[in-house]
Amino acid sequence: MIFALLLLVLLGISVLFNLGSLFSNTFHSHTGKSYARVVGPRLDEVLKEDNDATDKIAVIGVSGIISDGAVDQGGFNMVEVIRAALKHAEQDDRVKAVILKVDSPGGEVMAADQIHHEIVEFQNRSKKPVVASMGSLAASGGYYISAPCRWIMASDLTITGSIGVIMSSYNYRHLMDKVGVIPETYKSGKFKDMLSGSREPDQITPEERAMIQGLIDETFSKFKTVVQEGREQASQKNKQTKDHGRPLTPDWQDYADGRVLSGTEAFKLGFVDELGSFEDAITRTKQIAGISNANVVEYQQRYDLSDLLRLFGKSDAKSIKVDLGMEFPKIQAGHLYFLSPTVLH
Repeated sequence: MIFALLLLVLLGISVLFNLGSLFSNTFHSHTGKSYARVVGPRLDEVLKEDNDATDKIAVIGVSGIISDGAVDQGGFNMVEVIRAALKHAEQDDRVKAVILKVDSPGGEVMAADQIHHEIVEFQNRSKKPVVASMGSLAASGGYYISAPCRWIMASDLTITGSIGVIMSSYNYRHLMDKVGVIPETYKSGKFKDMLSGSREPDQITPEERAMIQGLIDETFSKFKTVVQEGREQASQKNKQTKDHGRPLTPDWQDYADGRVLSGTEAFKLGFVDELGSFEDAITRTKQIAGISNANVVEYQQRYDLSDLLRLFGKSDAKSIKVDLGMEFPKIQAGHLYFLSPTVLH
């Protein structure tokens, strides 16, 4: 009964909100004023550091596995939230620069590439610099999204690098043979069942392996291009403003073999511009943006009653979650990842 009464109260509040929205729409239509519908994640600006300034520096966090599949309570994924945050920063004239606060081992290739594209387009359109501030881990896809930034700051103990691509699959044919399961496959072409785990290992031809390796190599080449172009463009812009960023060393590709690097090693090779803390990143961002003082703000998602009611309607009785004190990445067979090997074991 208590639960039912609670739902009735929430339903009543929801009806009041809907009536208020309907009245507002009617008012705008009768007064001739334009009404803009909010599409995408709803973000609120939260003041993190009040310096009694007019200008602002917006901090956008990228934490955990980079993915465009997992959604939050509002039904939006990481790429959509970051895109919306960059849009807010672009439209706010008081925001003079953005700090991308990265603490991620990487993740899906497409998601990382989309975020990379959003950062590049944001800087080109708004002319506002983006500074990457690396936390304890900014490897593989975490570095991929940092590469186009105007300046990269890392701690000497930051784990970064891991420049490379990985795809994994599982062959369970021997297990099927043990339990007496015989697969039957009907396909339209000889390569249609590539990466199928039900095939005999000796049925995987050298031609198939070469095709998969070619896909990996192509994606890896794109990764290296992103790193080289991002660092070169940042170096040129930093020269124009007399900021002393670090160019890549001539042998940097020798270290783009999947190995992880400390912040100190990455600094020596030119993968990062400066060693320092997040506070140092704020100081450097103000210098690059040409401002003497700024308030530091973050964009946080806003959840209202409709999101709460959506949670009440969710039911997932088929799954059991065991808390092991850490969250493992949801790796899918046959998918390409910019992912540090430190999270695979």
